[in-house]
Amino acid sequence: MREFCQITEREAPFSKHFYDVRGGKLQAASRDLTSAIEPDRLYLQAVSGVPEFRPIYDALTHMGFYNLNPERIRDLQEPDPAEVLSRDGRNLASILKRLEGQAPEAKKRIEEYLEVVVPGVRGVGLKALGPKETVEFRQVVPGDDYPWHFLAANMSDGTLRALGVLVALFQGAFERGGRVPLVGVEEPEVALHPAATNALAGAILEATMRTQVLVTSHSPDLLDNPRVTSDNILAVVSENGETVIGQIDEAARESLKKQLYTPGELLRIQQIEPDRRLFLQSVRQRTLFPREIPV
Repeated sequence: MREFCQITEREAPFSKHFYDVRGGKLQAASRDLTSAIEPDRLYLQAVSGVPEFRPIYDALTHMGFYNLNPERIRDLQEPDPAEVLSRDGRNLASILKRLEGQAPEAKKRIEEYLEVVVPGVRGVGLKALGPKETVEFRQVVPGDDYPWHFLAANMSDGTLRALGVLVALFQGAFERGGRVPLVGVEEPEVALHPAATNALAGAILEATMRTQVLVTSHSPDLLDNPRVTSDNILAVVSENGETVIGQIDEAARESLKKQLYTPGELLRIQQIEPDRRLFLQSVRQRTLFPREIPV
């Protein structure tokens, strides 16, 4: 097993910081590193206190990847000081509270998008219940002048998933720390009405102004947002046990350029494929000029 990390500073491109671990032994490094090597974890964790390697450690540990679970969001949650929303949403209430205190504008955008996705919702916040906490929704009820209050346990899967996706997208807006360099969300449209996916796509695109967003989806409605272009789409296929990811092929790009089809229509007729020429070229380059990929 090998772990190789190399960092090149933008201001000093000829100054490189690196280490190379092979077979559980440090083979080479740009400076003296005395941290112990553990066989069951990355060496990067051991040297995370070294100033040169701390930025990449922070970037990797602050990425968020999500497959949100409505049942975990419904459960009463332990207060959590973490800076990043957990993968399944189990600390959503704490992250929402932190947003309210440190980034109220981001929380407001979450509520505005949620109101479009789930008509009638007028706000969300944290509700303390003894040593636990949960999310409380304010929702308009016909016949009453003021919104009713509902706990997460009383809300639908679609509403909870939508809130979780929005918090994941906007969680990097804290005034102090907490930056999330990449957010990955698996099928954000699950359990949502198709009409709500356009608003969700808008939230995703707005979030890309602050952080990088990676979404996996099988939703033609999500792709058909007018702001989604061919440059935003990567096609994924499995061939001979290998996953191929790449830009969509030239035929699909040309169809979109000439407005013969929308991205959603191409997906419905199974005409979104990765560009084989680009993929083959990358394979040849990797074969002819092998190179290490930094951790």
